[in-house]
Amino acid sequence: MDGHHFLETAVVFLLATVIAVPLTKRFRLGAVLGYLLAGVVIGPSVLGLVSDTEGVSTISDFGVVLMLFVIGLELSPSRLWVMRRAVFGSGSLQVLTCALAIGAIGYFLFGLTWKASVIVGGSLALSSTAFGLQILAERKEAGTVYGRQAFAILLFQDLAAIPLIAAVPLLGGTIAHDAHAPDIMSVIRVVGTIVAVIIGGRLLLRHVFRFVARAKSTEVFTATALLVVMGTAWLMELAGISTTLGAFLAGLLLADSEYRHELESNIEPFKGLLLGLFFVSVGMSVDLGMLVAKPLLVLGMVALLLAVKAILIMPLGKLVGALTTADSVRLAAVLACGGEFAFVILNLAQQNRLIDGNQRGLMVMAISLSMALTPLLVLAASRLVHDRVRKPDREFDAIEADTPRVIIAGFGRMGQIVARVLRAQGIQFVALESSVEQVETSRRFGGTSLFFGDPGRPEMLRAAQADKAEVFVIATDDPEANLRTARLVRRQYPHLKIVARARNRQHAFRLMDIGVEDPVRETFYSSLEMTRHVLESLDMAPDVVESRIDRFRKHDDQVLRAQYLVYDDETALVQTTKEALHDLQQLFEADAVEERVRDEEK
Repeated sequence: MDGHHFLETAVVFLLATVIAVPLTKRFRLGAVLGYLLAGVVIGPSVLGLVSDTEGVSTISDFGVVLMLFVIGLELSPSRLWVMRRAVFGSGSLQVLTCALAIGAIGYFLFGLTWKASVIVGGSLALSSTAFGLQILAERKEAGTVYGRQAFAILLFQDLAAIPLIAAVPLLGGTIAHDAHAPDIMSVIRVVGTIVAVIIGGRLLLRHVFRFVARAKSTEVFTATALLVVMGTAWLMELAGISTTLGAFLAGLLLADSEYRHELESNIEPFKGLLLGLFFVSVGMSVDLGMLVAKPLLVLGMVALLLAVKAILIMPLGKLVGALTTADSVRLAAVLACGGEFAFVILNLAQQNRLIDGNQRGLMVMAISLSMALTPLLVLAASRLVHDRVRKPDREFDAIEADTPRVIIAGFGRMGQIVARVLRAQGIQFVALESSVEQVETSRRFGGTSLFFGDPGRPEMLRAAQADKAEVFVIATDDPEANLRTARLVRRQYPHLKIVARARNRQHAFRLMDIGVEDPVRETFYSSLEMTRHVLESLDMAPDVVESRIDRFRKHDDQVLRAQYLVYDDETALVQTTKEALHDLQQLFEADAVEERVRDEEK
C-alpha cells in the first residue's frame, strides 16, 4: 500500500467511523454496531470506497493481535481463581453444550466433515466479548447478578478460543496424511512451542521490563511491550501456530507482573481504535450480495444460531447460575450472538481447507447479522421482563435484632465504615443490603446486625423497627434506589433523621427536594483531603492549607444551597457557577492579604 492510498484509506475509515458510531450510540445501539455498519458502507458491497482489501486485512490482523494481547493482559491467574466456579462451571457448560449442538447441526444438516463440525461448532458457540461487555456497561448492568454471570462465561469463552485457534492447523494440516487422526509431530511442535514460550517468558520478561523501566521512558516501555507481543507472535508463526495465540500468551505472561498496570495505561488509548478497525474490516467482509441472492438461507442461519444458543443458555442460567427467569432471558439475549473470535477461527479454517470460501462467507454473514441484532435483542428482552415483579435471588432474611437507634440501607464501602464506627461505640444498628454476594462476604468478617433485604420495601423497614429508630442512613450506590428509599422513609417515618449519600450535585438537589437537609456527596470530602495533600506538597504552611480548605468547604455549601433554588434552570445554574468562582477567588485574595498583614505585624 503506497503512501497516497494509505492516507486515502485511513481518511475513509475515520470518516465512516466518526459518522456511524455517534449515530448508533445516539439510538443506544452501541459503538460496535456503528463500526460494523461503517465497514459495510465503505466496503465492496455498497460504496466500494476501499479497494485495497489486502492492506485492510493486514491492519485488521494487527488489530486482532493487539486485541488478544490486551485480553490476555486482563486475565490474571488470580482473577480467574476468584471466579473459578462461574468461569469454569457455567462457562465450560455453555461452550460444550452449544458447540455440540451447533456441530451436530453442521454435520447432519449441512454436510460438514467431522473436523469442520468441531471447529464450526466451537467457533459459533463463542459470543462477542466486545458486544457483551459494552452493552452491560452502557446499561449499567455489569454489576448485576446476570451481568457477573455473563462476564464469567465470556471470560471462559476467551480462554476456550485459544485451543480452538491452535486446533485449526492441526486438523487442517492432516488431510494429506491421515483422515482420522492428527499428525503427532504437529501436536509435539505446537505443545513444545507453547511450553517454551511460557517458560521463557516467565524467566525473562520480568528482567527485561525491569531493565527497560530504568530508562523512565514511556515510549521505550510501550515499544518493549509491542516487541514482546510481535516477537511471540512471530515465534508462533514460525512453528505453524496462529499469531493470535502468541499475542494472548504474551499478555497472559504479563498479567500478574508489577508492570501490568503501566502496560494497560500505555496501551489503553490504542485498544478502542484497534477494536474499531477490526470491526470495520469485519463489516467490509459482509457480502450483501449473498443476502440478496440467498435471503432465506442467510436469515434462517441467523435465526437458527440465535435460537439454539438462547434455548441452551436460558436453562443453564437458571440451573447452574441460579438466576431468575428474567435474568436468564437477559443472559441469553447478551450471549446468543456469534463472536469476534469466530471470524479469526473461520478465516484459519478456510486457509487450512477445513471449509470453503462459500461456507465461510455464509457463516461470517450470519455471525455479523447476529451481532448487529444483539442490541435490539437486549432491548426487547429488557422490555419483556421489565413489567414483571422481580423476585429476589433468595428469600429475604427474617430480621431478629434489638431495637436499633440507626438503620443503614446499603452495606458497601460507605455503609461499612458507618457500621464499624457505630459498633465500636456500642450503638445498636440494623443494616439492610440487597446483594446476596455482599451480605455473604461481609458476614465472613463478623457482625450479626447485617441482613439480606431490600431497604426500599415497606415490609423490610417495618421488620427492622424503623418506627423506633432515630437515624436512617442511605448508603446505597444506586442513585435511583437511593431516591426511592428516601421517599419511602420520608413518607412513612417522618420522625427519622435521614443521612443520605449523594452521587453528585444533581443527585443532592433531588434528595433535597425530598426533604434530606444535608446530603453527603460521596467524593466531596475525599477530594478536599486530596487537595490538602496537594497544597502541603507545594510547601504551603499547614495553617494556611487548613484555612483554604475550610473556606472552600463553607463556600461550596453556600453555593450548593443557592443553586438548589435554580437547579432546574440551566442558564441560572451556569451563571451562579461563574459567580461562585469569582467570589471564591476574591475570598482567597482577601485571605492572602490578611495573612501578609499578620506576618508583617509579627
